[in-house]
Amino acid sequence: MTEEPFLWAAMAIIVMAGCYNTVLFTLSRFRIRRSRVPGTERFYVFLLACLNEEKVLAESLARITSLPIGNFVALVIDDASEDGTADIVRACDHPRVRLYQRRLPNARRGKGAALNAGVRHLRTSGLLGYRDAQDVILCVVDADGRLDPHVVQAVDPFFDDPRTGGVQIGVRMYNRTQGLIARLQDMEFVVYGDVFQSARRFLGSVGMGGNGQFMRLSALDSLGGDGPWSDSLTEDLDLGVRLIAHGWRNQYCPTAAVSQQAVLDVRRLVRQRSRWFQGHLQSAGLVPTILRDVPGRAAIDLLYHLSSPVLILLTSLLPLSFLIALGGIVVASVRIGHPLVSPMWLAGPYLLSFTAAYTYGYVYARRERSLGLLRSVLVAHIFIFYGYIWFAAGWWGLWRMVTGKRTWLKTART
Repeated sequence: MTEEPFLWAAMAIIVMAGCYNTVLFTLSRFRIRRSRVPGTERFYVFLLACLNEEKVLAESLARITSLPIGNFVALVIDDASEDGTADIVRACDHPRVRLYQRRLPNARRGKGAALNAGVRHLRTSGLLGYRDAQDVILCVVDADGRLDPHVVQAVDPFFDDPRTGGVQIGVRMYNRTQGLIARLQDMEFVVYGDVFQSARRFLGSVGMGGNGQFMRLSALDSLGGDGPWSDSLTEDLDLGVRLIAHGWRNQYCPTAAVSQQAVLDVRRLVRQRSRWFQGHLQSAGLVPTILRDVPGRAAIDLLYHLSSPVLILLTSLLPLSFLIALGGIVVASVRIGHPLVSPMWLAGPYLLSFTAAYTYGYVYARRERSLGLLRSVLVAHIFIFYGYIWFAAGWWGLWRMVTGKRTWLKTART
């Protein structure tokens, strides 16, 4: 059959990726012990780039202002919102909450541009005073982000190492009980953090996320240019790679998290992931930088991570090829009057597709103990099919890339 060579090639890709992911899972089970080093108290700046965020911003600011630290400021960057975003900030009766409003036509040029403008405002407004950039930590929080109360106490020890440029915390969905789609997104972020990010601590390739990323100001300054963030649709991925390429060490903190709002509509979810996918495609331009400036193990893992769009597009054709092959076998079996293969033949595709479900279920059950191991494994089986969302998102993102479309509307809040 003409589709058999492709079917076997796609299966080989899945097996190789599965083997590599098994190595990452093994590494993620190891723990790193840290002890505090007495040092200077650091100044924390929470940056919230906002565009029409009146529905979720108040709760996020309430969480930040209630953190048990005294040396901080929360800067809301209003990117020419048309709703009551600025009014919510003004109504926040706290001396450490500040508002910086951007105006059109300079505003609405992407999250990276808004964050860069926020950093410039920090310097020109005098909010940083005469503090050493080595002791200033910037934290990017999405407008719907709800930080754990102990987040600064969990993150701060990582910056005792002067080589640490950034620390990423875990991400959860605070509305994960509002339906299966929300639950699957929560599992997605838990698995990514507790397996892949935890393993990458040992490889030197921890990535930065768009929410809950803590960065040393001196590390951002070392990147040069018009600002540390690029205009990529995944400016967080771009930033993390460039920090590593400039000799900084990215860390992952598994003991604290930021909770955000899960998308509850499938179409909006696919649209969001299409933006992420297109951003990954844009990040192919980082490959020369990785090959030139990133050391061995970290470079290999970053290249594997950046190749994920290609792997997704290739494996997206595997289910179709499998169904065509299965259909051909069924038709041939009907014609000759007996089955050509044993029902046990289906065990191979099951093992190939769902072995990871048991690992994901185990990892998720450790975070979501109220769900239990059995239910977590069952949800993880559905999670495998949930991954097919990336197939639709991938082809959509590729089409936008090919047709030269770069702008996206933000994901609407509820």
